[in-house]
Amino acid sequence: MRVLVAGSSGLLGGALVSRLRTAGHDVVRLVRRRPEAADERGWDPPAGHIDDDAFDGLDAVVNLCGAPLASGRWSGARKQHIVDSRLEPTEVLSEAVARHGVPVLLNASGINVYGDTGEREVDETAAPGTGFLADLCTAWEAATGAAQRAGARVVLLRTAPVLSPSGGILGPLKVLFRAGLGGRLGNGRQYFPWIGLDDHLAATELLLRGGDLSGPVNLTAPVPVTNAEFTRALGRALHRPAPWRAPRLPLRVLLGEAADEMLLSGPRAVPTRLSRAGFAFTHPRIDDALAAVV
Repeated sequence: MRVLVAGSSGLLGGALVSRLRTAGHDVVRLVRRRPEAADERGWDPPAGHIDDDAFDGLDAVVNLCGAPLASGRWSGARKQHIVDSRLEPTEVLSEAVARHGVPVLLNASGINVYGDTGEREVDETAAPGTGFLADLCTAWEAATGAAQRAGARVVLLRTAPVLSPSGGILGPLKVLFRAGLGGRLGNGRQYFPWIGLDDHLAATELLLRGGDLSGPVNLTAPVPVTNAEFTRALGRALHRPAPWRAPRLPLRVLLGEAADEMLLSGPRAVPTRLSRAGFAFTHPRIDDALAAVV
């Protein structure tokens, strides 16, 4: 396949480009600077501009654009930047997919579209939840409307936090745990959705070739864990005790709304559509996944 990837400089984008090329696919990368390599094409989402030849002979577009969520308190300006960094590129790419007749668009979204579900297990049939992240993901997915209306097969990648050997959510956590400062957040009973990097990449490649599979797909491991279970598993993987507890109030004082939505709550989500498509997770359980990446 010839695949255009937006967001190729990020953790997921860079790893996906490498995987697709290893599998023999032809990958074109969208960059916001002046293109310097033969596989690069320039674009400027706020201006609605993409280089004319970026869509020549394409079989699919993968959009992984989005500013990091975990960057301290969410001020009004920061929240607007988070929204704009997702909606603007998605709308521009969706309209280009429709205009050029590209048959497939894989577009990033987030597992927090379901909000805080407590003990209730949810899959792709569940309605969106409430809160900033749920509203963000709902608008993000709706921004693919032009491609959907044009008849493209649009897959919405509802991605959980990715466990990677380098960077991602484990970067700062490994430092804390190795220093003996690991512990659960709040009461630890909130669910923490997750997926290993290898499984995320394999699932994305499957969805590129996924026949008629479209709409939302949960990219999350099939065995959900609570924050307390994740904390114990990471402590075991790093051979460090994790006895501490970060109370809710200091987290809220330090991080505000971001603490409530990213650390102290979460969806108990499962990947029903991936499982039905025959996808076999390499690391379905948290202990195996952490042993592979730590």
